[in-house]
Amino acid sequence: MTDNPFSLWVYLSQSPLLWLTVTLLVYATTDAVSLATQRHPLANPVLHAMWIIGAFLLATGTSYTTYFAGAQFVHFLLGPATVALAVPLYENRRRVVSSIVPMLVALVAGSATAVVSVVLLAELAGLPREVVLSLAPKSVTAGVAMGISESLHADPSLTAVSVILTGIMGAIIVTPLMNCTGITDFRARGFSAGLAAHGIGTARAFQVDEIAGVFSGIAMSLNALVTSFLVPIAVTLLVR
Repeated sequence: MTDNPFSLWVYLSQSPLLWLTVTLLVYATTDAVSLATQRHPLANPVLHAMWIIGAFLLATGTSYTTYFAGAQFVHFLLGPATVALAVPLYENRRRVVSSIVPMLVALVAGSATAVVSVVLLAELAGLPREVVLSLAPKSVTAGVAMGISESLHADPSLTAVSVILTGIMGAIIVTPLMNCTGITDFRARGFSAGLAAHGIGTARAFQVDEIAGVFSGIAMSLNALVTSFLVPIAVTLLVR
């Protein structure tokens, strides 16, 4: 045994297993709270897990690099989780095929609105060009958005932050917004969630209804493709 009471912590803090355990425990706890509140939008487990872990890292003086060495296993699982979306999609393939036309119309309208609105608002606010370019792909999943940001010579780290904030805000407001507007079709509710709030919105949609989750996953995937074409056009036409 050592006399230094912090030596054990110093040893554990360098262990990848510690940060993987912390990540899983914090998310399991926040998800249990979300379930106990009947999935209230403000009890979003991603939002609360993020700030709790962030505060813990700040309090312990742990760098993100050290943390990610353990949490990267969770990051690795994002790939299989995305592929797993194909299972409910296949099971609901007839419903999806019957909705293909309205989905394509909503996809074009939603993708264009997401890109153009943020570019125009950022331009009106007088934000620097690099910030405007970094915000433009905010509504697609982080990996694609950061790739678009890099191709525009913007700041991928700022893009990643805007993507996460967009996803969390979308996941929080989608259900109250749909209830207020009287939209009860879970196909439309889910598609809008995936279009505006990518993976985090899709996770929220699956919590509410499986059909909503299926259509949200479709919107998330297609929006990544369409946005990768729309952003360079919007930037060329709208950014000074």
